[in-house]
Amino acid sequence: MTVMVQNQRRVKYATDKLNKMSAEEIKEYQELLLQKQLRRAVRNSSYYRNIFKDLGIRPEDILTLEDYRELPVFMNKELERESQRRSLEENGHPFGTHLLCRPDEVAFTGTTSGTSGTPTFTYTYTAQDVQTMNEYIRNMLEYGGIYEGDRLLFSHSLGIYATSSILFGVREHGVLPIDVDVRAGSQMILKYTQLTQPNGAMMTPSLAEHLIDKAPTLIGKGVDSFNLQALFTVGEIGIGIPEIKHKIETAYNCRVYDYLGEIGFSCDSDTYYGIHCVSPDLGLFTEDIVDPETRKPIELKNGVVGEVIMTELRIIGLPRIKYATGDLIEVSTEPCPGCGFTGHRVRVVGRSDDLLIVKGVNVYPSAIKNILTKFPSELTGEFRVVLESPPPRVIPPLLLKIEFASGITESDLHYIEEKVLHALHQKLRITPSIEWCKPGTLEKQLTKTSLFERRY
Repeated sequence: MTVMVQNQRRVKYATDKLNKMSAEEIKEYQELLLQKQLRRAVRNSSYYRNIFKDLGIRPEDILTLEDYRELPVFMNKELERESQRRSLEENGHPFGTHLLCRPDEVAFTGTTSGTSGTPTFTYTYTAQDVQTMNEYIRNMLEYGGIYEGDRLLFSHSLGIYATSSILFGVREHGVLPIDVDVRAGSQMILKYTQLTQPNGAMMTPSLAEHLIDKAPTLIGKGVDSFNLQALFTVGEIGIGIPEIKHKIETAYNCRVYDYLGEIGFSCDSDTYYGIHCVSPDLGLFTEDIVDPETRKPIELKNGVVGEVIMTELRIIGLPRIKYATGDLIEVSTEPCPGCGFTGHRVRVVGRSDDLLIVKGVNVYPSAIKNILTKFPSELTGEFRVVLESPPPRVIPPLLLKIEFASGITESDLHYIEEKVLHALHQKLRITPSIEWCKPGTLEKQLTKTSLFERRY
């Protein structure tokens, strides 16, 4: 099957005036926005006033991004939870003592999943913030060929979750969201897709793959029958792996775009060249990264890998300021080979708390996944990292549960195991123990699919 491909177009910054600026002018504009945000934070929040007081500096002392990178982290998940606890006790609201607006000015709040502890109200916006972010969602939809009057299947966990904020931008763009909660199950998602005939869809990569497998049985047709113009995926490392990108685009017969909230999205290219950061005026994403182990700032250059310390420049409700996200990215500073975009691009490497250390070697599940997808005829691509004790240090050997593909017999496994172990040792310098699983036993989750199985 041949994938229908649009003419490749250059991704542009979402704010048009940035497209007329040089890289140095964009940096100067970011510094101006940063100075305004820091002054506002200290003026409106005792949390940030205390931080600057303890550091012995004023917002006026921070003149450049280089100055700012040298400051320590202001916020992380643990500090955010403590700030929320205090504001609930002292002020009667759950948004944290770092809130920069009145609680009654909050127009939307979206939490994290809470899988690693108490949910945090990280995504809390005023009405102005919602309008600000709508600009970036509109830019992405138009690039993917989704326009006013179209319909968009939106299949995530709905309710008080961060992804729900995207629905504001979808509706503002004049697009009708067909929002089907993934917890309704794959049959309901497929049924509503058939009934409403959307032009595009938003979901996780694992759900997109799951529907490929389920559609023939549940609706008697393949997902190519949906005739989608574009598929937008988020929340997992998937499209960055060539085999997964090819599988999804071939099955749906449309382009698939990887996106990261309002930060940006991948371009209209057969080859994946990362998420194009179209919103440098919205926040510092690639400009402030640190070594995940030493916590020291890393010089921004092509190919560098580090943890994102997020600062939102235009959010006025509950902006993240010097916020340790835990997201590890690889930054590209050279123009995109696919579309010519001249801004920064990123590939998501994983989460800092996903780091495993095996005999002194740093290993991320995403790297294991990337290797296992190279064996499409022998493996399904599904696997789990089995942890017998809390990470990051693993008592060797690392245990992997790996699904073999349909048609593979147990007599084939010895030869396949040799190939897989050779690839893992050559690329990652690890020699794990493998526990083989039959096809379909490691089922994909409709929400984010965890790559860990914890036995401790």
